[in-house]
Amino acid sequence: MSLLACDPARSAAYRTAAGRIRAADRRTAASELDRLAAEVRRNVIRTIDRAGMGHIGGDLSVTDILVACFYGVLSVDPELPHWAGRDRFVLSKGHCAAALYATLAHCGFFAAKELDTFMAPLSALNGHPNRMKVPGVETNTGALGHGLPVATGCALAAKIDGASWRTFVVLGDGELQEGSNWEAAMAAAHYGLSSLTAIVDRNRLQQGARTEETNALGALGGKWRSFGWEVREVDGHDHLALLEAMSGSSIGRPVVVIANTIKGKGVSFMEDRVEWHHKVPSPEQVEAALAELAP
Repeated sequence: MSLLACDPARSAAYRTAAGRIRAADRRTAASELDRLAAEVRRNVIRTIDRAGMGHIGGDLSVTDILVACFYGVLSVDPELPHWAGRDRFVLSKGHCAAALYATLAHCGFFAAKELDTFMAPLSALNGHPNRMKVPGVETNTGALGHGLPVATGCALAAKIDGASWRTFVVLGDGELQEGSNWEAAMAAAHYGLSSLTAIVDRNRLQQGARTEETNALGALGGKWRSFGWEVREVDGHDHLALLEAMSGSSIGRPVVVIANTIKGKGVSFMEDRVEWHHKVPSPEQVEAALAELAP
């Protein structure tokens, strides 16, 4: 079952907020993005609580990246999700769909009440994003290692067509243990895809253990540089640093933003705890988490 048209009121509010953030001074922009990210995080908590399943730790670590992208960087229109001139956005770490859905709903791509159906039978809001069902989803993801190859293809198509739109892809750090990412990284540099930006949600945890215990990524920036990418490393919870890193242009090569984040960010008892990769909070923990995220 696909979702219906966008929420016009939220879409209008989104365009106004996004424009205001881009025009604001640094302090005002940071304050507004902090507020939006807290709202998205509260919706993630409620969504996973209702569903009884999800990947809450990664959802909370990637939230600031998503909010900065959609409100401060991407050229998209919730009322025209297939507009040919839109920037392409791919969430390669598709298991963190709850954070993406909460962000899309907040922007008006679909009604916020649809979040209540997350992972319910026949819901369009599957545990992994589906472009045929959800406005604002560029491609199906979930099997890790697919998003960067797809995004590379998008960026190459834009270059061939002489189009001005850009492509952004968010990857998990554990996901970088998949070899398909490095094949795509090599191709993107070879073709000089300067319209492509990859953002790595570097929370240093994956299912079951730390990334460095599972299959060490080591000096991650050096790996990307050796593949011919421009590397920008930032605090992944600093909205202004994210905006600057994702907005800055590059000449002749793709950009990777290594966003250092904390899994479970914003909820003290979830932060940097591997068990919250896909643990569901109890009613008492939900109440405590919402209290910590209260405005």
